[in-house]
Amino acid sequence: MIPQTTPLFLALDLTGTFAFALNGAFTAIRAARLDIIGVVALGMITAMGGGIIRDILIDSLPPATFSDWRYLAVAAGGSLLAFFLGPRLDRLSGPIIALDAAGLSLFAITGATKALQFGLGPAQAAILGAVTGVGGGTIRDMVTQRVPTVMRSELYAIPALLGATLSVIAVSVGAYGLPAALAAAGTCFALRMVGVRYDLNAPRPRGHRDQDDVSAD
Repeated sequence: MIPQTTPLFLALDLTGTFAFALNGAFTAIRAARLDIIGVVALGMITAMGGGIIRDILIDSLPPATFSDWRYLAVAAGGSLLAFFLGPRLDRLSGPIIALDAAGLSLFAITGATKALQFGLGPAQAAILGAVTGVGGGTIRDMVTQRVPTVMRSELYAIPALLGATLSVIAVSVGAYGLPAALAAAGTCFALRMVGVRYDLNAPRPRGHRDQDDVSAD
């Protein structure tokens, strides 16, 4: 197993933090119409939420986002970058979705890996990886008063769980490294984007109708 302090783990975790910071900030600009304070706050909440949940659950205190200044710097920097680029990308939903998928993928990998390093079993580590991946986006949606994406549309938790599981398998067989990490993250990212492209959803109860259909009655 690899310790969470390796350069590979740190690079993946910070990249995920940056991607989610951009996503949260773009969401604040496009959907919530917040000022610079709101944009930076939502970006940082989105970026650090999953990691904080992960570290609290495995009793890694204080969370890495508070004990390592680089997480705060990357989250703040990504949020500010999105604020200044926002006017150019305000009407584009593609970058927001892609950044969300990137953050989801990277955090699923690092969440599962860190859970293994702290002694959790393979199944528990895979679940915690998925929780880490969806945590930031869930908090983002709750803050902006939307039903969390993980509960309402497209494939979201399933790609995160798959990516985390592939990461657990790679670590368990001693194959973990940059190629394995990128393969696991890439699988999660691709499945998430396929779900968005073709409007694929997790199975729903029989007779289920979308809220729009109910409202039209």
